[in-house]
Amino acid sequence: FFQLLPMLTLQQNVMLPMDLVGYLPLEERPARALALLERVGLADEADQLPSGVSGGQQQCAAVARALATDPPLLVADEPTGNLDSASADRVLTLFADLHRRGKTILMVTHDPTMAQRADRRLTMDDGRIVADDLL
Repeated sequence: FFQLLPMLTLQQNVMLPMDLVGYLPLEERPARALALLERVGLADEADQLPSGVSGGQQQCAAVARALATDPPLLVADEPTGNLDSASADRVLTLFADLHRRGKTILMVTHDPTMAQRADRRLTMDDGRIVADDLL
C-alpha cells in the first residue's frame, strides 16, 4: 500500500504534500506535480485515480509524491520492489540525478543489482552493520 488517497488523482496525490506545507505558490503546484509524474513515466496517467493504474504505477506515483516538496533526504524502502525493469531503471536514474544534485538518498534493498548503483553500501546482518563499503 503506497498511501495514495483513493479519491484523489495521481496529480492531486503528488500535490498534497505541497498543499500541506505551503510549498510553492498555489498556481505552481500542478505543474510541479505533473513534472514529477513525467520523471517517473506517469504524465499520461496524471488524471487517473490510484485504482485506475497498476500497483507498479502507484509505486511510481508514491516516489513522485515523496519528491514533491524537494526534501534534502529521501528514505526509500525497496523503491523498485514492484516495478518492471524499465520503471525500476527510470526510478534509479532519477535517484542518481537527485544524488548528483546534492540529495541524500537512504535506500534499503535486498537486490544486489540495485545496491551496486550506490556509492556507499552498508551491509546488515541480524540488525548489525557487518560491512561499510565506500565505493
